[in-house]
Amino acid sequence: MAAQTTLSDWKQGQIIDVTIESLSNSGDGVGRWQERVVFVANSVPGDTLQVRLTRIKANYGYGKWIQILQPSPHRVRPACIVADKCGGCQWQAVDYAQQMAAKEHQVQSALARIGGLSDVRIEAILGAPQVLKYRNKVTYPLARGNGGTVKAGYYRQGSHQIVNLNQCPIQHEQLDPLLVAAKTAIQTRQWSLYNEKKHQGRLRHLGLRVGQHTQQVLLTLVTTGHLPDVKQQAEQWLEEHPNLVGVCLNINTHKTNRIFGEETTCLAGQPYIEELFLGLRLRIQPNTFFQVNTLQAERLVQIVLDELNLQGNETVVDTYCGIGTLSLPIAQRVARCIGIELQAEAVAQARHNAALNGLQNTEFFAGSVEELLQDISGQEARPIDAVVLDPPRKGCDRTVLDTLLEIAPARVVYMSCNPTTLARDLKILCAQDYRLQKVQPADFFPQTAHVECVAFLEHRSQESSSA
Repeated sequence: MAAQTTLSDWKQGQIIDVTIESLSNSGDGVGRWQERVVFVANSVPGDTLQVRLTRIKANYGYGKWIQILQPSPHRVRPACIVADKCGGCQWQAVDYAQQMAAKEHQVQSALARIGGLSDVRIEAILGAPQVLKYRNKVTYPLARGNGGTVKAGYYRQGSHQIVNLNQCPIQHEQLDPLLVAAKTAIQTRQWSLYNEKKHQGRLRHLGLRVGQHTQQVLLTLVTTGHLPDVKQQAEQWLEEHPNLVGVCLNINTHKTNRIFGEETTCLAGQPYIEELFLGLRLRIQPNTFFQVNTLQAERLVQIVLDELNLQGNETVVDTYCGIGTLSLPIAQRVARCIGIELQAEAVAQARHNAALNGLQNTEFFAGSVEELLQDISGQEARPIDAVVLDPPRKGCDRTVLDTLLEIAPARVVYMSCNPTTLARDLKILCAQDYRLQKVQPADFFPQTAHVECVAFLEHRSQESSSA
């Protein structure tokens, strides 16, 4: 047990006893020692821990637990043998009910604290149908280990040291054999691996993705340049793995933490997988953005469709639309669906996916939402009925929100992967012309601290028209 200490003893390296009370947005356990908050990684609410302080500030600090003095009733055995080292998951030791409660609290807290929306209707969080084996896409950095062995995996928490994996319990089971096969081939062919500090070497990342419903698998090598005998190896992989439909090579020569470069070529097979999404056929390429939890994404999109209750005569604009994952299901139920996406390549894929499904009432435009939303609205003969927002983690640019307030669609649907920026943006919209009807949280990333939400807003002018 830690020795009794006083408030003045607060110092780095000190050993204290802490009882964990909750989970933070970053995934750490949160406890208190005297009058200070202590964050402890890999801890569970209800744990009493002996903790060594590793970093301190005046009113809070970070620590690493040395031993568990009293385990929490919510503590479970992790599915992964390196869960306490790997940075891919934070909550494998936390039972799923407690994970769900923490995510609900994260959403409630952000809406109240940042958005001033304490009286909002928040639905019970949509739990994932699979808490393991749900990831349909992984990209692993590569490095040499002791004796020149090939390492592939996620970075150790708080570092750029790779925790080597041969299988991962949260990725789709079809990907495990390809991970081992790729590492073996890289080792056998002695391909040069990239050193990010020296900006030397060739092979940077291994990318794998799979169709949840089709079981098709795509393997991508991200490299700074040519790899000897790579086409021969690609063809060999196709022969050995029946579900592998394509092997691609992506070139990334930049000094960057961005994974994919702009140039991708197909070495063998086809440069995409096909997936079914709510009955629609989608082609997904190596660097295409697509939700990593297919089953949960389908459930949340269905909730959006049900809530919108589309009658078939509406015009809907889907901003940050990607390859049309939400645009196409909406297009099946409206007169027109217009998609806006910054990446021209994603727009080309969205148009192809629309044609693949025989949808002729869609239009997709490449450019920033800030620039295009107002232009599209001005060209419409009738008001836009609904706008869907699905921005990146940083949320919407203020000009997007101002444009929404100006064009005043009857409905706004805001999908978010960050409750903090969602709350910030909702505060702006709800301070003026919109009323927040409800928020639906959803767990797309079991075993991690990440949570998705969809917020439904109605223009206040609709209140009188529906009365």
